[in-house]
Amino acid sequence: MRSLLTTLLPAIGLIALTGCEKAPLYVDKATIRLSPNPETPSAGYFTVHGGSDPVTLRDVTSEAAIRVEMHDSVMKNGMMSMQRLDSVDIPAKSVVKFEPGGRHLMIWKVNPGIAATGKVTLTFIFSNGDRILVDAAVQKTGEAAPKDNGMGNMGNMTH
Repeated sequence: MRSLLTTLLPAIGLIALTGCEKAPLYVDKATIRLSPNPETPSAGYFTVHGGSDPVTLRDVTSEAAIRVEMHDSVMKNGMMSMQRLDSVDIPAKSVVKFEPGGRHLMIWKVNPGIAATGKVTLTFIFSNGDRILVDAAVQKTGEAAPKDNGMGNMGNMTH
């Protein structure tokens, strides 16, 4: 009996510990769709995967751009418009998408030299202190864009 317990206790401990692992907070599928007019903002899209604990996405920055802002597309008085977001809640173990026709980034004056490399590094800043760096694939004017969910040309939206 004693040898059976000696054999089983470590295995039971390992099984118990596997349930304690925390789900990681991470960002993927980051893309930047460059504006055909360098004087107007480009758009950024990505997906945040919530970890074990809820957090808030407080900011997104990039050394390759003058300014980056989070926005949401909203219907207001029968017209689609954009509204700036100061932060976005990321519930535990959730998936929050920034995509055409919804939440997205507005990115002003992307450095053309960096964009020409095909990627731009974005820094995601969360309320728990995490700073996650992600390389966003650059989509040049005329390249296939992410699915737009039937929202059409966002360039015609009011700001």
